Amino acid sequence: MGIDQHTEIDESKLMDFVFRAVGEVGATLNAALVVMGDKLGLYRALAQAGPLTPDELAERSGTAERYVREWLNAQAAGGFVTYDPETGRYVLPPEQAMALTDPGSPAYLPGFFQLALGSVLDSPRIMEAARTGAGFGWHEHGTDVLDGCERFFRPGYHANLISAWLPALDGVVAKLERGAHVADVGCGHGSSTILMAQAFPRSAFVGTDYHDGSIQTARQRARDAAVGDRVRFETAAASADNGDGYDLVTMFDCLHDMGDPLGAARRVHASLKPDGTWMIVEPYAEDRVEGNLNPVGRAYYAFSTLLCTPASLSQDVGLALGAQAGEARIRDVVSAAGFTRFRRAAETPFNLVYEARP
Repeated sequence: MGIDQHTEIDESKLMDFVFRAVGEVGATLNAALVVMGDKLGLYRALAQAGPLTPDELAERSGTAERYVREWLNAQAAGGFVTYDPETGRYVLPPEQAMALTDPGSPAYLPGFFQLALGSVLDSPRIMEAARTGAGFGWHEHGTDVLDGCERFFRPGYHANLISAWLPALDGVVAKLERGAHVADVGCGHGSSTILMAQAFPRSAFVGTDYHDGSIQTARQRARDAAVGDRVRFETAAASADNGDGYDLVTMFDCLHDMGDPLGAARRVHASLKPDGTWMIVEPYAEDRVEGNLNPVGRAYYAFSTLLCTPASLSQDVGLALGAQAGEARIRDVVSAAGFTRFRRAAETPFNLVYEARP
């Protein structure tokens, strides 16, 4: 159905939207350019050398000048680099350098763009699933989704997990320091598990994930980090019986992706000691849609459409909580599983951290 011929069009509003849409297309294409700059070392070369011409950047990065010139101009048009027309040189400002080249910074962004690019590349398959309501599992995505997801969340874990999130839980740090039994469910590449193992050498950890490829990566990461003597990684579903007697069970940004989050919650309840703790880290979300109509909510709703909801629908039950589930829905799942205590323990602009107790 088209626009009614009697509908009055505000030409100013129309053109405002058109130019905003042009910006959207530029932003979509720039995701690929950021990944390109990251993988080819263009940002790192700019950060290390200061002002460079396209020729100089190409030489330093081992790339072709003609591609680099166009890439630099696109980056300058988007405000990622600055351009000096007097010298013909380009500069990566220090703030952008921190966000684009420093993996230790909580503002490190290349993984975010890599995850977005991988999601877009896989979107034709999601479109087909949307016609029928079928699912599309995490394991079916390309490496940019899997690697980008881990690279996006890891800086936040490094910045907050040991210093803020675990201390926000009642008595958990003391247990970890004495020696606790910990399960990290949905561990992916094992970043969160290894980080905790490095911080608490008296504790023992088991990380589980249904994706065997991620578990293989996690095992290699544990060997590289020299924590393999107290970290074990196993391929297992969240609802599987992975032992009991745990002092702490953790789930990082994965409960909403599960087909049967209630079944997983019940399994956690059964696996904990009577005084144990379940830490649930989820994407930041308000309970009502209007509370999420902002830049962070926009990104998370997009990822939920392309990644999280299809992942849940690909599994048994297929509850599809979505990345913007919000505290009330998480509380409902936790309470239905038999937990008697639930609270928001900590938060960042990107995550909510919940504490659940039997």
